[in-house]
Amino acid sequence: MKQFLPKIRFAALALALPCLCAAAQQPAPSVHELAQRVDRHYNRLHSLTAQFSESYEGLGMKRSESGTLLLVKPGRMRWNYSQPAGKVFLLDGKYAWFYARGDAQVQRIPASKLDDLRSPLRFLLGHTQLEKELVDLALIPGPNGLFQLTGLPKGQEQRVQKLALTVTADGVITAIEIVETDGAVTRFTFADEVPNAAVSQSAFHFTPPAGVPVVDGLPPV
Repeated sequence: MKQFLPKIRFAALALALPCLCAAAQQPAPSVHELAQRVDRHYNRLHSLTAQFSESYEGLGMKRSESGTLLLVKPGRMRWNYSQPAGKVFLLDGKYAWFYARGDAQVQRIPASKLDDLRSPLRFLLGHTQLEKELVDLALIPGPNGLFQLTGLPKGQEQRVQKLALTVTADGVITAIEIVETDGAVTRFTFADEVPNAAVSQSAFHFTPPAGVPVVDGLPPV
């Protein structure tokens, strides 16, 4: 029986080779095709959870943070930071709230006036149309079957020099890089995405800690 095993293995490999070659010869999507895949993926969702890592480097500062991201349509987003613990950024559909444990105040700003580097993800909460959201959209093939979609977010031309989305061939965003006009770079990476996760609406209600005042103003850097 053993003498037939090499032949069986060879036959199985011969059958698999055409499939492998076909996969290797799959043409790369066009920028239009890939943007539409991203649109379709996120437009079909009503909610999403993922783990995130965030890094910032610029203006003489460097920091790395991480936590859990919750998204629910329409227009709700919560970044729960585990590092540093107790930090939260919340968009409840009407206001954006910013608080870190130990802060003397909670900052609040109307969602309509939000100009924050997490806001490129905000378009995922509505009807995504990448080709309308990003000016000069371009496609760059990357390693491991990933791609980069780069462009300039509309309405942030004075602050952002370039936005790069790292996406899979299926249109799932795995990373975002924002290069600001002053040279600062913010990167977000995402893992363990759970589409249409069960997320309670109460997660998007922010209650300020006892004794901490709420101040209307600009979001912190």
